Amino acid sequence: MAGGPSSERPAAGAPGLPAPRGVEHSGPVPVTTGRMAEPLGRAVGLPTAKALEAHLGLVTVGDLLRHYPRDYRRRGQLTDLSGLEVGEHATVLARVSSVRHRKMQRRPGYVVDVVVEDGAVRVPLTFFPRHGGALAHLLREMVVGRTGLFSGKVNLYRGSLQLVHPEHHMSGPRGGPETGADDGGAEDLAAEGAAMDAFLSGVLPIYPATQGVQSWTIAKAVGLVLDVLAEEDVPEPLPDMVLARHGFPGLLDALRAAHQPQHPGHEERALERLRYEEAFVLQAELARRRLRVGTQTAVPRRPRPDGLLAAFDARLPFALTDGQRQVGEEVAADLARTAPMHRLLQGEVGSGKTVVALRAMLAVVDAGGQAALLAPTEVLAAQHHRSLTAMLGDLAEAGTLGGADVATRVALLTGSLGARARREALLQAASGEAGIVVGTHALLQEAVQFADLGLVVVDEQHRFGVEQRDALRAKASATPHLLVMTATPIPRTVAMTSFGDLETSVLRGLPAGRSPIASHAVNAGNAAWVARMWQRVREEVDAGRQAYVVCPTIGDDEGAGPGPGEGPDADGPAEEPPGGGGREEDRVLVSTAAVEALLAEEPSLAGVRRGVLHGRMPPEEKDAVMRSFAAGDLDVLVATTVVEVGVDVPNATCMVVMDADRFGISQLHQLRGRVGRGGHAGTCFLLSPLPEHAPGVARLKSVAATTDGFALAELDLETRGEGDVLGARQSGARSSLRLLRVVRDVDVIEEARADAAQVLAVDPELRRHPALAGAVTELLRPQHESFLERG
Repeated sequence: MAGGPSSERPAAGAPGLPAPRGVEHSGPVPVTTGRMAEPLGRAVGLPTAKALEAHLGLVTVGDLLRHYPRDYRRRGQLTDLSGLEVGEHATVLARVSSVRHRKMQRRPGYVVDVVVEDGAVRVPLTFFPRHGGALAHLLREMVVGRTGLFSGKVNLYRGSLQLVHPEHHMSGPRGGPETGADDGGAEDLAAEGAAMDAFLSGVLPIYPATQGVQSWTIAKAVGLVLDVLAEEDVPEPLPDMVLARHGFPGLLDALRAAHQPQHPGHEERALERLRYEEAFVLQAELARRRLRVGTQTAVPRRPRPDGLLAAFDARLPFALTDGQRQVGEEVAADLARTAPMHRLLQGEVGSGKTVVALRAMLAVVDAGGQAALLAPTEVLAAQHHRSLTAMLGDLAEAGTLGGADVATRVALLTGSLGARARREALLQAASGEAGIVVGTHALLQEAVQFADLGLVVVDEQHRFGVEQRDALRAKASATPHLLVMTATPIPRTVAMTSFGDLETSVLRGLPAGRSPIASHAVNAGNAAWVARMWQRVREEVDAGRQAYVVCPTIGDDEGAGPGPGEGPDADGPAEEPPGGGGREEDRVLVSTAAVEALLAEEPSLAGVRRGVLHGRMPPEEKDAVMRSFAAGDLDVLVATTVVEVGVDVPNATCMVVMDADRFGISQLHQLRGRVGRGGHAGTCFLLSPLPEHAPGVARLKSVAATTDGFALAELDLETRGEGDVLGARQSGARSSLRLLRVVRDVDVIEEARADAAQVLAVDPELRRHPALAGAVTELLRPQHESFLERG
C-alpha cells in the first residue's frame, strides 16, 4: 500500500501503540510483515525504485505487489478504444493501421501521425521526433499491421480523441535496417521485441501507470520481486479458518496469479481472494474499535424535566419532523447510557441536523456537562454560533438581565478572535459558564480547557482527521459522548466500510416550509442560455431575494488557487472547452475576481449590490460580508466553496455555479442546498464550457435530474471510485482499497464483517494473528486511515 518515507510511522491506536482512554495493553502486540516492508531499492534497483516512488507512491515490496493490474489482454485481444476518456492516462494494446510524416515548417523536427485501431475504433497518435535519426527509428517501429502497447494521456483535439507522443512498446518484426546510434543497439531492440512477443503469447497484465512509469516497467519490476519471494517472505493475514471456509489460495500464490496469470481466467480466483482480504482487514480494525468503545465508560447525561431542553422544546416555532423525533430518541437513549455514544448523524441538505444536535447539547448541559461543536471553517463556526444563539434566544443569556431562569451561554472560539474576546471565551469554557462552545481547530489548542466536557459534536467530519477529533475528546475528564454529523449522504455500503465503528442515524425528510430546488445544466457556449440565466438572477433580486455565484478559484494577485478548505473537488476526468483547440491543462478556470468584473459589466445586473467572499480574506472581513448578505444588504454574493456547508440565508433562492464540471457530484448537491431554505423555491444553474457529449456534462445532468442526495451519493461513488469519496483525494494519498468496490461488493463486505467479528471476539488485540496485526498497522498508516475516519 502506497506511502512516502514517513509512512513507516504507525498511527495512534495501531497495534503496539497506546490504546484509547479506558483500554490497557499488557504488552506490545506482535506484528509480522516479512519482506513486504522491504524498500523497493533493494529489490528492483535504485533508479526504478525512485521512479516508482516519485510517480506512483510505491515505496516497499508490499506497495508494488498491491499495485494490481487494472486489465488483462489475451493473445490477439486488443483494447476497446471506445472506452477511452479524456484526461485519463491510458495504456492500450492496439494495431497500427496507418503512418504519415511531414517536416515542421516553423522549427526543426518532424510530425509523425500514426493511427491505431482495435478493429472497429481508430485513435490518432502524434509524435514529434527532433531529427532525422529519431524519425528513422520511429518509422522502423511504426509498421502497419504491427501490434504494440501505447501509453499516454488522452486529449481532445478538434473534437477527436488522441494520444500525444505516447510511450510505446512494440511486438513483431520492425521495418528497415536496425542501424544507427539512435536505435539503442540492434541487440537491445531485438530483445525488447522478443520480450513483447512473449507477453503477447500469453496473458498480458496492464497496470495503472503514469507518464513517468509505464505499464511494462511495472510488470518487469513485479517479475523481479516475485522471482525471489518464498512463502515465509509473505505473511498470510487471513486466519486459517477463513482460508479454509472460503477455499482461498495463500497470499503468495494469489499475488503470482494476479500479476502473472498462466492462462486465461487464472487471475480471477486470486483477485477474489485479494478483494476479500481488503474487506477483511478493514473490518477487523473496525471490529476492534467497536470492542474498545464497548470497554470505555461515560457519564450518563439525562435532561431535567424542567431544564433547558424542555424550555427550548416549548418555544420551538415549528414541529419537529418524524425523522428529527426518531433520531432525537436514539441520541437521548445513547446519552443516558454509561457507555459513550458513538453515533453518525447523516442526512439530506437542510434536513434539520442542527436542531437535533442542539437538543443533544442541551440535554448534556441539563445534566451538568458541556458540549463542544467543532466546525471546519471560521465561516461555518460563526454561522453555527449565530444560529444557536438565535434559536435559543434568552436561553443563551445566562448571567444577563434578560436571561431566562434556566439559561446557559454559547461561546465562540476561533483563531481570529482578538485577545480580549479569546480570554473571555477561554474563561467561559474553563469555568463551565458556557454550556456550549463552538469553534474551529482553535478548540484543539492546549490552552482550551473545559469544566466538564460531556459531548463532542463534529460537523462535516470528513474535513477532520482522527487525531484532531481525539484531541478534543481528550480534554474531557471521562470519555465524552460523540456525535458526528455529515450533510453528505453516505451509501449504506460506504457507512459499513468507512464508518463501521459508529452507529448510524439518517434524516431523510425536510422540515415543513422547505421549498424544492430546480437545477439546470447550462452550456457556457450558448449565449442565449447564459443571458437568460443572468436574467433569472435579476428577476430573483427584483423580487426581493438573493443569489450566490460560486467560482472554483479566487484569481487575486496572490494566485488563482482556492484558499484553505475551499475549491472544487472534481469527480471526473478533465475535458477541454469547445473551440479552444488546446488541452485541459491550458483551460483557465473562472475566478471570483473575473466573475466580479463580469457582473459589473452585465447589463441585466446593473445596480445589483454585490459582495465577494473567499478563504483568503481576513476573518473579520469574511464575517462582515457574510453578515451583510444574511441581513439582506447584498443582493448577490460571489464566493468560492467557503459557502458549501452550514451557511443559512433563507432569503437566498438562486445559485450559479461557474465551471460546474470541475466540482464533485456531492459537492454540487451541497452547494445548491444553500438556496431554497425559506418559503420560496430555489433555482440552481450549473454552468460549464464542455461540449454536449462530454462525460462531465452527463454528470451535471444527473445532478440536475434529482434532488435525492442518497441517489447522487451512489452515483458519486460509482463515478469517482472509493478512494476519492472516502477521503484519499483530500489528503493527496492513494486509496487503500485497490480491488474492493463498496457499491459492487456488498456481499463481500458483509461476509468479511461477520468473519472479522468472529476472529476479534476471541482475539481482540490480534495477539494470535501477527500477520493480520501487521496488515491492520499498514491500513493505519496516516494516508490510509482516512478510510476509517473520513480524515
